[in-house]
Amino acid sequence: MTADLLAAPRSPRSATQRRRGNLEKWGWIYMRASGVLLIVLIFGHLFVNLMVGEGIRGIDFAFVAGKFATPFWQWWDVAMLWLALIHGTNGMRTIVNDYVANETTRKVLVYGLWASAAFLILLGTLVVFTFDPCLGLSSTSADWLQELCA
Repeated sequence: MTADLLAAPRSPRSATQRRRGNLEKWGWIYMRASGVLLIVLIFGHLFVNLMVGEGIRGIDFAFVAGKFATPFWQWWDVAMLWLALIHGTNGMRTIVNDYVANETTRKVLVYGLWASAAFLILLGTLVVFTFDPCLGLSSTSADWLQELCA
């Protein structure tokens, strides 16, 4: 019975198997490379937010507005967002591929994962690059915000 399910070790692979194998190889390489980059990005993010300046007490709206006013920190956070979401989605795709036997269900789940990741990447990128602390500024806003937006 198992002989019918497993291909012979030296049998040629079909085009679909070759494509998926190549996708799996690049997914594996991406997971390793993005993992290393994420370690640098996340620990840099944590160091700047928690160790520099006032530490955790200094994190407020003004701190975030100041960081998002600098292109360096915008790109740092966007790179962290993109890498983390794609890394996590690729990991979930691997789990779905391993545990979901039904091909239709597997495809629906994988497409759903990638669609939600794409939506979150788009939304997060828009938030980072269009962040405006002066949007909706009222006369009752804090003094520092009034000065920042003047």
